Formats: sequence, C-alpha cells, structure tokens
Amino acid sequence: MWKLLVRINKNLVYAIPTLMIAGLLFGTIIDRSQAAFMKVLIVPLTFLMVYPMMVTLNIKHLRQGLQPGIQGSALFINFAIIPFAAYYLGRLFFGDQPYMALGLLLASLLPTSGMTISWTGFARGNMGAAINMTVIGLTLGSLATPFYVSWLLGAVVEVDFFQVMQQIAIIVFLPMGLGFVTRQWLLKRYGMSEFKQRIAPRFPALSTVGVLGIVFVAMSLKADTIVANPARLLMIFVPLLVLYLFNFTLSTLAGRFFFSRGDSIALVYGTVMRNLSIALAIAINVFGEAGANAALVIALAYIVQVQSAAWYVRMTDTLFGALVVSPGEEAAG
Repeated sequence: MWKLLVRINKNLVYAIPTLMIAGLLFGTIIDRSQAAFMKVLIVPLTFLMVYPMMVTLNIKHLRQGLQPGIQGSALFINFAIIPFAAYYLGRLFFGDQPYMALGLLLASLLPTSGMTISWTGFARGNMGAAINMTVIGLTLGSLATPFYVSWLLGAVVEVDFFQVMQQIAIIVFLPMGLGFVTRQWLLKRYGMSEFKQRIAPRFPALSTVGVLGIVFVAMSLKADTIVANPARLLMIFVPLLVLYLFNFTLSTLAGRFFFSRGDSIALVYGTVMRNLSIALAIAINVFGEAGANAALVIALAYIVQVQSAAWYVRMTDTLFGALVVSPGEEAAG
C-alpha cells in the first residue's frame, strides 16, 4: 500500500491527468445529487493534503534559509506581480465569465506547496530558502486572499469575506497547528533517526491522496459542462500557459541576475508553484455552484504546473550552471 502511494507521488505527471479523466468519466455517469454530495469531500481532502506537509516540515530549517534578499524577492513576485498578471489575463480571456477569472486569480494567490520543497530538492537548490518560502508564502497568501478577491473581483463576484477567512482557518491554519504538534509527539516517541527513516517518508504519500482526491472531485463536478463543450478546455489552457510561462521567465531572470544557483532554483519553485488544492477548496466551499467554474480552471492548472515543474528540473543546469561540489563534500557523499 505505502509503496504504491510513494510510487504515485513520484509520478504525479501521469497520476493527475489520469485522475482528471477518471473524474470526468465518473461525473458523466452519476446524477447531479450524487455529484453535489461529493463537495463534502473537499475539506477533508484538503486537510489531508496540508497536514502531512506540516508533519514533515523541520522548523529548525527555517533559520537556515531566512535570507532577506531571496525571501523579499519571492514575496514581491508572489504578491505584487503574479496576482495582477492573473487578474488582467482573467479580464482578457474570461471577460464574460467572472468565476473562471476568479479561478485564475485564486490559483495565483496561494504561493508554494509541499512540491515547492520537493522540486527544489530534485533540482538541488537551497532547501532552507524553499522551506521558508513555503511557510511564509502559504501563511501570507492565506491571509491576503480574501482582501485580493474582494478588491479585484468584488464588483463582479459575490464574495463573503468572512466565509473565505473561515475556510482558510479550517483548511490551512488548523492542519498547520496539528501537523506541528504531531511532529513533536512522533519525535519524542520514536526519535529523529526512526522518524526520518521509517515514518516521515509516508506522509508525502498521504498528501498525494488529498491532491488526487480533490482533482477527481473537481472534474466530477464539472463533467457535464466539459462534455457539453470540450473546446472550453482549450480556451482555459491558453491563459494558464501564458501565466506559468510569464512566471517561470520572470523568476528565472531574477535568479540569474541577482542570486546564486541554489537560491535561484528556490526562487523559481517558491514563486511558480501554487497551492492549488487550497485554491480548489476555497472555490468550491465558498462560492457554491458558481465556484465550480473557478474549480475547473484550478484543476487544469494542476496539469500545467506539474508538467512544467518536471521539465524545469531538467533545464536547471542549462539555466543556472551545473552544481559545483567541493572535494570534501564529494568524499562525504
């Protein structure tokens, strides 16, 4: 069971499109009352996504990556540039469909996820900086989301500010706190060595179950709309591709001009990776039936995000140079 989940976690490039297709098929064979019931699963699935990430997060690493330059740059890109790029793309491509524009905005407002740390590790970037970006970005993004949505789309989308805050408290801050408490308890009971070798590797697999479950539910809820108008999928992919291409380009250039190789990689994954599961939960639980249109945009963003992140790992040596390992480090490895 655990080996299967770990294997799936390592192959999200294939797992997410597969679950999207499965959700689409499932949504076409069930009636609307059953599909509506599936919305109840969003909150527990989101909790399952966030909670394991916080259990495996070593707070002590935060001090190692607390560099004002790189963290400040990530915050500037995440909150002063990307949300507004998403907003204007939404106006351009979804001018007559405000809830799809909402989906694009929500996808841009919650930076970083557990994959920020994972992809930074795969590319051999600065893990301390990536961990800081994950905690800081997710916390600030969660607090800022209601304000951005009310400010930018409040005139065309009905926004219940306090309901958004309530949902964020349930699906972000509660699992954060419980994850930290769980980690301390496990370390006290089993010790660091056993925790790292036997227990910690299982938690990312649990998080993957949450991610795939949310994608499945989101596609099931929009199955009728997609089947009736499959060309809409292509229309949604275009602004998503533009947004991610712009984000990758901007962060890559900032890294090449101002930071070292390791910091540059952390900056890219700390600004391009989005917590789409939390964005999905907000879209469906706060905005009701209309929020399903926003959820469709966010679900398709999974495909673009995971595929682009995987390809970017292969390009890091070309973009930032190969990692130079000192003789001492090589011998130790």
